[in-house]
Amino acid sequence: MAEKDEGKERRKIKAAAKMKEIMTSYYIDAKTAGQTGKKVAWITSGGPVEPLIAMDIIPVYPENHGAMIGASKMGVDLCRKAEEMGYSSDLCSYARSDIGCAPVNGGPIGGLPKPDMLVCCNNICGTVLKWYEVQARYFNIPLFILDTPFTHVGFSAEAKKYVKRQILEYIEFLENATAKKFNYDRMREVGKLSLEGQRLWQAVLDTAVNRPSPLSAFDAFFHLALIVTLRGTRQTVDYYKILLEEMQERVAQQIGAVADEQYRLLWDNLPIWYRMKWLSEKFASAGACLVADTYTTAWCGSMKYIKEDDFIDTMAEGYSRIYLNIGVDQMAEQVIAMAEKYNVDGIVMHSNRSCKPYSFGQYDIQRIVGEKMGIPTLMIEADMVDERNFSESQVETRIEAFIEVLQGKK
Repeated sequence: MAEKDEGKERRKIKAAAKMKEIMTSYYIDAKTAGQTGKKVAWITSGGPVEPLIAMDIIPVYPENHGAMIGASKMGVDLCRKAEEMGYSSDLCSYARSDIGCAPVNGGPIGGLPKPDMLVCCNNICGTVLKWYEVQARYFNIPLFILDTPFTHVGFSAEAKKYVKRQILEYIEFLENATAKKFNYDRMREVGKLSLEGQRLWQAVLDTAVNRPSPLSAFDAFFHLALIVTLRGTRQTVDYYKILLEEMQERVAQQIGAVADEQYRLLWDNLPIWYRMKWLSEKFASAGACLVADTYTTAWCGSMKYIKEDDFIDTMAEGYSRIYLNIGVDQMAEQVIAMAEKYNVDGIVMHSNRSCKPYSFGQYDIQRIVGEKMGIPTLMIEADMVDERNFSESQVETRIEAFIEVLQGKK
């Protein structure tokens, strides 16, 4: 037993403590913004946060909060609260839990800090438009909507012009909301830090090409928080340097995320937040490590379109061509590229009842990957926050059958 515990202790990621410390401090700053004179903006997870950072506005992400609600297993009660308010159970559970949370200050941190403004970018889905309109009416605050056209087959000059014009309107919106002029010199610094943070995050994820992989997708889901929440800050850059160094040490010492890595898998879609531990242990018990995922990679997937010395001009393309705003064929190409890069034996797809843009094309992607790579795919039907859409016995049976398929291919 002692040897078993020692191995488990050795596999723990030490930087996690620093991560918790940073996030605690961040939420305290956001919660006390009214006392310090700072403004708070709620922003969608795919939205351009860098102008907020440049204006010293604290960005807050209702979707991150939704993940915390899910992980704390408080999703069902808050989703029911929204449904009692008249919202359909077919709506995204992040939206329902956030809408249900606002009137009662519910959730694991007693509700999010009250926003001074809302920034909504529809590059991740269309639901956010109505979700943020609801919250703008509830809090009676200004809302800025950044509309990005679909980029299923590329990004035209007209699309770039259309989005870039809105970026300039976004800056004007922030100037009006804060009664301050936008500092373009500061923005250049923030843009550089944003790209540096994304490169470091990608480097952390890339350490998983090694055998055994020093981290799993379950670890990545946790350590993702800073690249989403505080992208464009020195704090984020410094943290990912620490995490990268730890991952490189683990690679050198052959410390794997899973005790005896036999199978390498790729995860597609958002995590099932309330079952992370159960799923992690279930796969690990079979020697299966989820070495990569499309979700956490998405936050550095479009940096190739952004130029460090011309951030404002190029961010229109970078924020338009994110994973959820491209076509299914391009998604399949990215999944295949990741499967080859991380040398995986199979793919686990979470058909997420809440996230239609992520889930809608998965059966096509499954077919394309099967035809081109011949590796097996497991489809798990669930929801990221609402536990009412999860069947443990069904998922367990499917995982066990999938592992048998993997064993048969060895």
